[in-house]
Amino acid sequence: MTRMILTALAAFALAVPAATAAPVESASSKKTIAGVAAATPQLSTLLSLVKKAGLAETLSKPGAYTVFAPTNAAFAKVPKATLNALAKNPAKLKRVLLYHVVAGKVPAAKVVKLSSVKTLAGPTVRITVTGTTVRVNTARVTKADVMASNGVVHVIDRVLLPPAA
Repeated sequence: MTRMILTALAAFALAVPAATAAPVESASSKKTIAGVAAATPQLSTLLSLVKKAGLAETLSKPGAYTVFAPTNAAFAKVPKATLNALAKNPAKLKRVLLYHVVAGKVPAAKVVKLSSVKTLAGPTVRITVTGTTVRVNTARVTKADVMASNGVVHVIDRVLLPPAA
């Protein structure tokens, strides 16, 4: 299960097309989620935190995951004290990162038909669609369907924080 979670986290770093657009076919579909994240500068903060949480190795493994990937700008909205606390507590950091990951490959065409989905952290996230805007909790999907060999990434504009355990 930890390997599955790590694979999904790598997808966070991807840049993706509009939430309702067709899947993007590109060289990234031949890379793992981790490979896509490493090749996407806008996901460098996510990739750094994935490494700190000890999830980087998993991101290169086979699997089918969907990652709602916050950009560097999304992480910049999180108070520094919160990020520093997470960086010092690998268990909490893992929980936050896994709250962005769903088991299975869920492309945008399926996401928009859901009202919620269970994350690898345990709790569910809400999915709402208003016109062409898709939200995961309060985060807006800015790009969707970045395909990787082991899953799909949907880029979001906010970091998702799981409910307190």
